[in-house]
Amino acid sequence: MISVYDKTGLEELGTGLAEAGVEIVSTGSTAAKLRDAGVPVTNVEDVTGFPEIMEGRVKTLHPHVHAGLLADRSKPDHVARIEELGIAPFDLVVVNLYPFQDTVASGASEADCIEKIDIGGPAMVRASAKNHGSVAVVVDPASYGATLEAVREGGFTLDQRKRLAGLAFQHTATYDAAVASWFAGAYAPDSEAADSGWPGYLGIGYERESVLRYGENPHQKAALYTVAGAPASGLAGAEQLHGKAMSYNNYVDADAALRAAHDFDEPCVAIIKHANPCGIAIGTDNAEAHRRAHACDPVSAFGGVIATNRAVGAELAGQIAEIFTEVVVAPGFEPAAVEILTKKKNIRLLVADAAGFGSGVENRQISGGLLVQSRDAIDAEGDDPATWTLATGTPADEDTLADLAFAWRAVRAVKSNAILLASGRATVGVGMGQVNRVDSARLAVTRAGERVSGSVAASDAFFPFPDGLEILTGAGVSAVVQPGGSVRDAEVIAAAKAAGVTMYLTGTRHFFH
Repeated sequence: MISVYDKTGLEELGTGLAEAGVEIVSTGSTAAKLRDAGVPVTNVEDVTGFPEIMEGRVKTLHPHVHAGLLADRSKPDHVARIEELGIAPFDLVVVNLYPFQDTVASGASEADCIEKIDIGGPAMVRASAKNHGSVAVVVDPASYGATLEAVREGGFTLDQRKRLAGLAFQHTATYDAAVASWFAGAYAPDSEAADSGWPGYLGIGYERESVLRYGENPHQKAALYTVAGAPASGLAGAEQLHGKAMSYNNYVDADAALRAAHDFDEPCVAIIKHANPCGIAIGTDNAEAHRRAHACDPVSAFGGVIATNRAVGAELAGQIAEIFTEVVVAPGFEPAAVEILTKKKNIRLLVADAAGFGSGVENRQISGGLLVQSRDAIDAEGDDPATWTLATGTPADEDTLADLAFAWRAVRAVKSNAILLASGRATVGVGMGQVNRVDSARLAVTRAGERVSGSVAASDAFFPFPDGLEILTGAGVSAVVQPGGSVRDAEVIAAAKAAGVTMYLTGTRHFFH
């Protein structure tokens, strides 16, 4: 039985099966395409004795099809019964389903989406997969070559049929989860989903992409999975041009770096270590941005991960080649850059887009469940400097305001509590991951050293007391941007006023844990 929506490789498959002496039963447009290719085919109507009806909704839902799929030929009574009824058993089923997910993604009408919910296809796939002791089921055109090879060698082994059945159930599970998610989220949401935007059901399947050497530590096992049925994208779908296999920690840091670099429209480089920035900078090109990002903390940048939102050229490649770097992630690499960087045997070069870093949701597993939230895409009203409130001091000049805007955007990439110092659209000191804002301020000032004088500061959340701010102003910070919202805002603003610095309030927070 062959009944496919995606007809990739269909003629080759049909021709190969026919040459091997396989009798083919098929449906509708699949049968027509096979016949046009000169492949002998029997229409399913000739097997069922019943016409296709309701615009194709009913064509294979018939005992003469499903008994042929479900007859367990290890059971004599099954074999005797189908022989008595004149039903021929199927040995091979090749089916793929209506493109429901693609139809929804296209913005099609609800009626069109409903029509693309396949019924007969999943029924045949599940029946064949259940009866894998007797039937082989193929759902992926990429498997046609192996299918023909097995047929030519006399048929599928039980282990092969088991594996194909598992893939078939994955196929229908992913499909059903997509349909159920659409009903729960868009087509028929419950009242809470309608009010909150969070559906009552989330169905997401994952497929193993690769097994990693180990996890965060050598005693932990790890693997990379990608969303089932989705096109390759983002870091998980990156093309690796060179270097050792990616590790778990490489992926974590590269994801943070990729996101940080793509937080900016201008040429940007982010250098990440242990998921925190060693430096972030923008420039006229990414070679300049890299020099300035690296200058923030060259000690920590050793062995780091670099991401840029522009293709890597020869100049940037030459700079990177001088520093031990684990991974470089970019939208592309010019041939000269590849030539330079591949002289380093172990450096990993990844071509990756920024898919998933804009709108959408992100998940975090907790014991017994999953937290889901909309992604922090730096798109809140308070992320636009035009909406900021000048709490104290004189309005920042154009250059200072540009630095503040840079610092505010860059601090999103820093683990909370986060204080980031910047000058000339580059980080000069980063205080990250401390359990109080005072220590984060001290760390940022210490890392900046002499560069703190005249720099600007961004804080990912409000100052609960004036003390953290006073560490910054006492070290020479000239302007500050922070969300505000503390019950002690008046005290913090008074401290800024007393220090003679400009301070803006955004009304938006960027915690990152």
